[in-house]
Amino acid sequence: MGRGMLVPIRDAVPNHSLTEELDGRFRGPLFTYFLRRTRSVSEAEDLIQETFARLLGSRTFESADEAPAFVFRVASNLLRDRSRAAIRSRGSQNLAFQDLDDDASEPRLIEVLDPERVLIGRERLGEVMACLDELGERTRNMFILFRLEGMRQKDIAACYGVSLSTVEKHVTAATIHLARRFGRP
Repeated sequence: MGRGMLVPIRDAVPNHSLTEELDGRFRGPLFTYFLRRTRSVSEAEDLIQETFARLLGSRTFESADEAPAFVFRVASNLLRDRSRAAIRSRGSQNLAFQDLDDDASEPRLIEVLDPERVLIGRERLGEVMACLDELGERTRNMFILFRLEGMRQKDIAACYGVSLSTVEKHVTAATIHLARRFGRP
């Protein structure tokens, strides 16, 4: 489906009731999620359509009850795929280091990513992810959506079909778990 040719998802996919339920439940939160990252209304709408199409085309997805576990994983993967494609298409447009102005290559602007620093960063990230894996899937996902993806708790509650206080409790539990693990009571 090309850009600018938005087809209502219910017309593009045979299972109308499931499509309508997903659309009603996730369109708003997905729109906020994509708009915050792309800063383009049309891009956000395209990504919502593609998220629903991939979700409904998945062999492992069968009902809207399973949606919270899949929707934002699919959405995140879509953003990553588009980002990689954009980087590949811009690859030939990069300037050579020698072509940069002298002012542009000041040492204070260049971040040193030596192998040791990269390895330490990966190890720390691995520790945090392992700690988050100790939590239940719902708690972990709600924490990631709120703290890392910047999604509002109200939107997370709508996605999971729970109350705002339930989301707050999950996020708080994850925060306390991480703080205890990494020595910050």
